Amino acid sequence: MTTGQRLDGAFQLAGTVTGDKTPHMTLPTRCLRILTAVFLFVTSFVQQAQAAEPISVMTFNIRYASAFGANSWPKRRAGVVQVIREQKPDLFGTQEGLHHQLLFMDKELPKYAWIGLGREGGKRGEFMAVFYRPERFKPLAHKHFWLSDTPEVVGSASWGNTVKRMVTWIRFLDKNNEREFYFWNTHFDHQSQPSREKSALLINHRIAALQTKLPVILVGDFNAVAKANRAYDTLTTTGGFKDTFVSAKEKENANWNTFNSFRKTKKGKRRIDWILTKGPVKVDRTSIVLFEKFKQLPSDHQPVTARLRLE
Repeated sequence: MTTGQRLDGAFQLAGTVTGDKTPHMTLPTRCLRILTAVFLFVTSFVQQAQAAEPISVMTFNIRYASAFGANSWPKRRAGVVQVIREQKPDLFGTQEGLHHQLLFMDKELPKYAWIGLGREGGKRGEFMAVFYRPERFKPLAHKHFWLSDTPEVVGSASWGNTVKRMVTWIRFLDKNNEREFYFWNTHFDHQSQPSREKSALLINHRIAALQTKLPVILVGDFNAVAKANRAYDTLTTTGGFKDTFVSAKEKENANWNTFNSFRKTKKGKRRIDWILTKGPVKVDRTSIVLFEKFKQLPSDHQPVTARLRLE
């Protein structure tokens, strides 16, 4: 039975065209348009999923290598590697690592590559090494500078610190979504407060000089208690950085110290190892990693991790 409807007193069969006499869309044309719409939808969905793919980062002061004693490197090195394997960071910065320590880690962690320079120049002294997964991240540029009045002079020190302090930074490409970002790793002085404050100012100045809108991730051992030191205030106010333990949706072990002095880690507010972010970054989760199951502590610092999303 034919169906239809009445328009202006005339009976029109369903499916016929009136007015401008536009012809029916052919079946192949309809199919092509539907396939195109599906393709665009799927492409958009994949792009959004890739853009939102999290990056897991970590900062870890592994403690410089001592050959002898209760906490010597030979006794700790397996634990350091175990922590990294368990946490599975995509990127992590180490502090205090000597060249032979980093070579051991490089051998035991074949899924990572690393970039670094000794603070005394070349292979000499402690490194601010940056480890990354090369199957996902491609270094586009990197630089080392010293926290001093003469940042380009290798091994330079000023501001009352007798120990050389430095920064290693890398501009990365995330090959999963073609996004770029900066990863900075540093270690502030453990004695000189003027040095810590001026180091924070220098980092602010250097990042401002980049004139970038790209996300910046800054990690390190700052030897300063978060929320209770001018160096922290300089970075998080003037510098515009956000502390992941402030901005994270989920926080784990937030009320623990990050320096243990090779003793049982205590609860407290002495969080001196930080992960800071600047620019379009969301923080899903951050954590202080505890060494509860280790008889031999891997380090005198607790690692700190964060799961980030670049916007």
